[in-house]
Amino acid sequence: MAQEGTFELPGYPKGTDPTADDCCRDGRDAFQWDAREDCEVRQILDRIADKWSLLVIALLREKTMRFGELEREIDGISKRMLTVTLRNLERDGIVHRQMYPEIPPRVEYRLSELGHTLLGTIQALVSWTEDHQVQIARARAEFDRNSGK
Repeated sequence: MAQEGTFELPGYPKGTDPTADDCCRDGRDAFQWDAREDCEVRQILDRIADKWSLLVIALLREKTMRFGELEREIDGISKRMLTVTLRNLERDGIVHRQMYPEIPPRVEYRLSELGHTLLGTIQALVSWTEDHQVQIARARAEFDRNSGK
């Protein structure tokens, strides 16, 4: 129920009003990555941080690509998963889809302006991973030894 003088937006679960300052709306900081499924911050992080989305965004950083090109470049992704990933990124405004009315139809994908704002963050994550891969491999090996794996 909305407070007096405010209104609830239809189509958004309680607490996920996209105009709200804090998705959690219960006094907790959004940076705590709320575990509730209806938290907008969590939903966005889940979307852009999954491995397929990261790969699509990275591939589209320099050029426009067609579906088949993306599929060939992303080892292990199914047609269905690529379709779902592209559709979700398009819905979130990160990828722009351009369809040309030709026979056969030609569809191209490129990063939107919003998508380009993610590139520095993604590069920082990749750099961190490269810088710490040896430490992580050691930690995994030690964990596996200690847990009997």
